[in-house]
Amino acid sequence: MTELCRLEQLDTTGSLGLTVDLGRGPEEIFVVRRHDVVRAYRNSCPHTGGPLEWQDDAFLDDEGEHIVCATHGALFRIDDGYCLAGPCRRQSLSAVPVRVEGEKVVLA
Repeated sequence: MTELCRLEQLDTTGSLGLTVDLGRGPEEIFVVRRHDVVRAYRNSCPHTGGPLEWQDDAFLDDEGEHIVCATHGALFRIDDGYCLAGPCRRQSLSAVPVRVEGEKVVLA
């Protein structure tokens, strides 16, 4: 079991960037929480391949409703990483399987 973070590190609508080994060496990912939903994705926009955040741990829009790409403003659903708007519409972020165990977010 690889612990990524504790729930207390994520606001009820928050995100956290991390570097983890997913079996192919270190990779940049982020964990995002919206109320009871916790998901993780590789930190790579399907359009440019670049990182999504506009500053450390800032992956969400102002309302905390969507993941947003800082490069071109694409909007992704938190639940499944599906792109709703922007140049990568109908593509998805690459999910990293996680689960919540007690107060910890761990790789699934």
